[in-house]
Amino acid sequence: MKNLAFLFSLSMFLLFGVHANAQKISDGQTIEVNGMSVTFNILNKESIEAGGKPYDRYKVSASVRNTSDKAYNIRLSSYPQIVSNIGLVELNCINATGAKLTSKKIELKMKAQMINVTYSAYDKSGKFTNGIIPVTGSYYFDPGDTISDNAIFIVPQGQAPDVTVRSLK
Repeated sequence: MKNLAFLFSLSMFLLFGVHANAQKISDGQTIEVNGMSVTFNILNKESIEAGGKPYDRYKVSASVRNTSDKAYNIRLSSYPQIVSNIGLVELNCINATGAKLTSKKIELKMKAQMINVTYSAYDKSGKFTNGIIPVTGSYYFDPGDTISDNAIFIVPQGQAPDVTVRSLK
């Protein structure tokens, strides 16, 4: 019983900790988050039916602009290198169902810097040739840069998307 109470307390703490820094954002609103301007817009709304239940389907857009003097950079030391911390901000639609393979959130990530690398190899006929392959050299988000993305949210009919935004940096 003590273990159950401890696990419940821990899960509530973690749940609160994840959403503690989240701020509400609504259609057409821009908010500041750690030196970044985050904008959320509803582009389109239509009513649909999924599993015999009525829903509202929203096409939404989100963008983040670096309004600070700080540049975000992740330089890769080798290729391929697994990088998982390139997210800048996350917009989470609390009442999205995720039905019909739609989104529940939008994660805006840093831009990839592509570098053309020249390599030498033998082709099928045994001839020595040079080739070029693009590889990711780094990820960046410079002052003044803007990154945008779209998503589809399906919410219960009659409800608007209930969206929060939080910084991942």
